[in-house]
Amino acid sequence: MEENSDNFIKILEGGGVVVMPTDTLYGILGSALNKSIVERIYQIRKRRVDKPCIILIGSIAELEKFSIYPSLAQKNTIEKYWPASPSLGGPGPVSIVLDCAEDSFSYLHRGTNSLAFRMPRPPALRDLLLKVGPLIAPSANPEGLPPAQTILEAKDYFGDSVDLYLDGGTLSGEASKIIRLTSDGTESVLRE
Repeated sequence: MEENSDNFIKILEGGGVVVMPTDTLYGILGSALNKSIVERIYQIRKRRVDKPCIILIGSIAELEKFSIYPSLAQKNTIEKYWPASPSLGGPGPVSIVLDCAEDSFSYLHRGTNSLAFRMPRPPALRDLLLKVGPLIAPSANPEGLPPAQTILEAKDYFGDSVDLYLDGGTLSGEASKIIRLTSDGTESVLRE
C-alpha cells in the first residue's frame, strides 16, 4: 500500500474514487463529505438509492463532521468495539449505526436518519482516513454480485469507471458486524 500512497491520497483528496483493500474486503472508496462523489459511487456500483453505505473514520472525533456528538454511554460502547482486534480477544470489524437527522446528510442517510460508521483496526488505514477524511466504503461489487476478492475481479466489475485500483492480494474476509446504538448506549445487532 505504501508505494502508491501519495498517488491515491491525491486522487481521494481530488474527488476521485479508489478500489482498495479495507479491514474487511475490497471497497470502492470516496469522500463521504462530497455528495457528488457519493452519488458517483452509487452509480458505479448500481447500488439501490435507498440503501446507505458504511463510512470509514480514523477517530471517534470525526463523528462531529456529521453533526453527531455521542453521549457518554454511546462513547463507552463505541470504545468497546473500536479499534477492535480479534487477535487481542476483541470482536472483529464492527460498524456502528448512530442517529443523524441532519438534512444536509440526507445524501448519505438516504431517509433512514442514521449513519453507519466503522473505525478500521489497521493503523495505516486509520492514518489514511485522518489525512483524507471520512470515506464511504461499500464493498467492491455491483449490487447483487459477490464482492471482488482480487483487484482483477474488481477491474472486471468496474473497468475505467474507477480512478485507481490498489492491489492488496486476495481478500476473502467477511463484511463487518453491524450494531445500532441508541443515545442511552443500548445496542442491537443488525447484522452478525
